[in-house]
Amino acid sequence: MSNKHGSLSINSDNIFPIIKKWLYSDHDIFYRELISNGCDAITKLKKLDVMGEYQLPEDYEPKIQVLVNPEEKTLKFIDNGIGMTADEVEEYINQIAFSGATDFLEKYKDKASDEQIIGHFGLGFYSAFMVADEVHIDTLSYKDGATPVHWECDGGTEFDMKDGDKDVVGTTITLFLNEDCLEFANEYRAREVIEKYCSFMPTPIFLKKENAEPEYETIPADEVTEKDTVIENIVEEAKYEEKENEDGTKEQVEVSPRQEKAKIVKRPVALNDTNPLWTKHPNECTDEDYKTFYRKVFQDYKEPLFWIHLNMDYPFNLKGILYFPKINTEYDSIEGTIKLYNNQVFIADNIKEVIPEFLMLLKGVIDCPDLPLNVSRSALQNDGFVKKISDYITKKVADKLSGMCKTEKETYEKYWDDISPFIKFGCLKDEKFCDKMNDYILFKNLDNKYLTLPECLKVDDEETADSENKDAENTEEKDTRKPIYYVTDVKQQGQYINMFKEQGMDAVILEHNIDTSFITQLERRNEKIKFVRIDADVTDSMKEETSEEELKEANETLTETFRKALNNEGLKVSVEKLKNASISSVITLSEEGRRMQDMMKMYGMAGMDFGANDVTLTLNANNDLVKYILENKDSEHVPMFCEQLYDLAMLSNQPLSPDAMTKFIARSNDIMMLLAK
Repeated sequence: MSNKHGSLSINSDNIFPIIKKWLYSDHDIFYRELISNGCDAITKLKKLDVMGEYQLPEDYEPKIQVLVNPEEKTLKFIDNGIGMTADEVEEYINQIAFSGATDFLEKYKDKASDEQIIGHFGLGFYSAFMVADEVHIDTLSYKDGATPVHWECDGGTEFDMKDGDKDVVGTTITLFLNEDCLEFANEYRAREVIEKYCSFMPTPIFLKKENAEPEYETIPADEVTEKDTVIENIVEEAKYEEKENEDGTKEQVEVSPRQEKAKIVKRPVALNDTNPLWTKHPNECTDEDYKTFYRKVFQDYKEPLFWIHLNMDYPFNLKGILYFPKINTEYDSIEGTIKLYNNQVFIADNIKEVIPEFLMLLKGVIDCPDLPLNVSRSALQNDGFVKKISDYITKKVADKLSGMCKTEKETYEKYWDDISPFIKFGCLKDEKFCDKMNDYILFKNLDNKYLTLPECLKVDDEETADSENKDAENTEEKDTRKPIYYVTDVKQQGQYINMFKEQGMDAVILEHNIDTSFITQLERRNEKIKFVRIDADVTDSMKEETSEEELKEANETLTETFRKALNNEGLKVSVEKLKNASISSVITLSEEGRRMQDMMKMYGMAGMDFGANDVTLTLNANNDLVKYILENKDSEHVPMFCEQLYDLAMLSNQPLSPDAMTKFIARSNDIMMLLAK
């Protein structure tokens, strides 16, 4: 071939300077692109061998070598793949955006096996110019009689091409790095980038520093192979130690047998795992395999709770593993990582088009060769197809969780406290997920037993139902929804819990921040239920039956007395005969008022007391202290008793403000002094 000088043919709107500078947002990604091209070249050669169009040498070992040379400021990417002829260099390199991989697939789509080829765009090679002032290609095609080709370009739109001197089939790409990118010729930086993008590529990748001093290792002599370079043979004689027997005699005991060893040039170790766990069938993987893979990929040494192995061939190809990590923080501070791969090539973390938002709380890997990626492989092109992938992943997660609830209830319950924020977040964010999980959401009751939503509704205490129906009859419109009582703070609401237990009533524990939004959504989706916090009202089951007239006078007297003592004319007071005479007073806040307060807190408006008008002080007419106040309303100490009863009731509902707590402590001391006298 005669020397050739020409201009690069730039197709459509692809302008070379823009490609060089802006094709990829991360400049280190050129490593991924050039190594991917090498993988493609090797895959093509192996396919030709399978189809009988080429015969691989018996000792053929597919590999990609990356050689860094900080002194020369160069990087080399060497593959022993298919190579290129001069015509192919002309077609695939000189005409930007004409993809060799696409052309190869089209030509052999009916003959080739299902093994995938990574490249789609023919632009990956040009990522080299983001970091290099000059790029050389030396390549030799697999075809009989092929002439090696040398190609070079200094970053402009002109190239030079001539016969080369490469004598083995494959391609070497040499990058002459620019001054701003010399870091990429550093061995440790190169290792970091390769491990980031290429940890699971299907061809072994080896990294070496050119002209580095050789390294050695010592191995047993019987493990030496033909590929090893032996420096010297070593004999380690047996080692003995003196041992004293029980009878006092001493003898020499062999502690290390005679060993023959060989000092060899250190064997190269691939940086990548060519057969990652997700490429295997779930039946081939042990629990320890999954845990080891998790630790390796995510550097997380806390064991995952469990995992889901995705393995799908139709209607699209998708494999992966999703791990449920142990969650013990609030849901909005949890950060997971779903790594997305395309044919074992790392694309990006947490691509929202593919990974449903709520799944980003998990950790895992997903490999989908069918993803319609754009030229930089970091964004997606076909929303409809991608949505199907996202829906499939959601379905598989829901199937796993619901299946576990049905067949492994004890295990599911064991994990529930850790995974419930994730599931609830998923229900809030994804309607289809919520539909599938509706009957498999667990609620822990006051006895620490786990109930599903249908089971909660079956626990139909007649007294509770009668109580609610009586309460509802007093309203303009009867509320026929089934109440599910709940607790948000077991310690703070202890008095209310005891009142419930005394009446044989139950409640579920909802202590997480996400629960406020979650129960509102459940009510919207399940119109026959309503969630009511146990301190939202004093239910009829806790009261003695009385007529309105019987307590009318007491209500008026105590309302006036407490409003005056507390200097609060708007205070709502209710007088009831509670079955438990030891309870003097109870604070209740309507469910609607509390949810309004929670919403205000969520939007940073906690200082605006929207729920204040819904607070009611319920006084127990059966309690001796309340009776005393009622009968001695003008007594000197009654205002102090009223304040104390109000604060005690409030303390059972929520923490007092700093000012109110200071007064409460001082008042408690005063009351004890009265007793002391």
